[in-house]
Amino acid sequence: MKLATATPSDVPRLARLVNRAYRGDSSRQGWTTEAHLLDGQRIDEEGLREMLAVPGAAILMCLDENDELLGSFYAHATGEKVYLGMLAVEPQGQARGVGKFLIRAAEDYGRQHSCTVSKMTVISVRAELIAYYERQGYRQTGATEPFPTDPRFGIPRQPLTLLVLEKPLTYA
Repeated sequence: MKLATATPSDVPRLARLVNRAYRGDSSRQGWTTEAHLLDGQRIDEEGLREMLAVPGAAILMCLDENDELLGSFYAHATGEKVYLGMLAVEPQGQARGVGKFLIRAAEDYGRQHSCTVSKMTVISVRAELIAYYERQGYRQTGATEPFPTDPRFGIPRQPLTLLVLEKPLTYA
């Protein structure tokens, strides 16, 4: 596995990956699907371009030896915190270390930007995903955030809330 930083030319394949990983029948092949919670897409190409344009932000990509996209993760460094979001791993390639590879890379991105804390939000009813992040050293802060109401990010089938998880970034 190798790490690359996304550019605008990567947007079409990133959109395909993220939507396959989160929504629709293809997402059900992996364990991180949200298809049972939300209808619609997870992200569109315009949204990805907007994310890439944010100062201090990057979309990190995990590629195989043939430059095939295995996964991606958004990292946005602001002050002492790096916000991590939209971890996406090809559904048929899950449980092979891609997620852990991207989490480490995103945390390193935060350290490179002088961040001391890594923050993410997870849908509160995603117990298996929360447990996964807790195994990676993240802890629930007790804080919550409302789920976005913009239908570009999906249409909830039930009321949803985001839990805030954080992890201190130590330097090796």
